[in-house]
Order: sequence, then structure tokens, then C-alpha cells
Amino acid sequence: MAQRVVTIGSHSGLHARPAATFVQAAGQAAVAVTIAVDGKEPVAASSLLGVMTLGARHGDQVRLTADGEGAEAVLDELAQLLERELDA
Repeated sequence: MAQRVVTIGSHSGLHARPAATFVQAAGQAAVAVTIAVDGKEPVAASSLLGVMTLGARHGDQVRLTADGEGAEAVLDELAQLLERELDA
């Protein structure tokens, strides 16, 4: 199982536009990805409602997890996306 810990780069956190951008990318991935913040259960990264309910803010760390062929590459791509400002 592949994992990445990523710091949220968007100044508005994972709300509205940044969450939608991330969810769209996760939904197109060849493997299922989950995302979690400390103290909360992981949610499907392809679920907009799930991602938004995490309440991840700018500077928070999230854990991405995936399993299967290509998981490492998928997580690298999603991690790079989350580290950027997505609300521009």
C-alpha cells in the first residue's frame, strides 16, 4: 500500500474549487485513493462531499493512500496537486 503525507497549499484549504479540482483528478486515477486528516476516518478521494467534510485547511497535513498497480505514480501526481494553490 502506497501512502503520501501532503501539506495543503491552497489558501482556502480543501473547500469548493480546490476540492473539486482534487476530486476530479482522483476520480480519473487508475486506482482507488483515500484521503484522511488526523482524527478523522479516511474518505474516498473521488467523493466531493467526503473531501469537503474533512475540513482540511491551508497548511494542514493529509494522508493519501492507494493500493494497486500504478499507485505510487498516482499518489505522486495527487500530492503535487494538493501542494499547489488551487483556488486561483
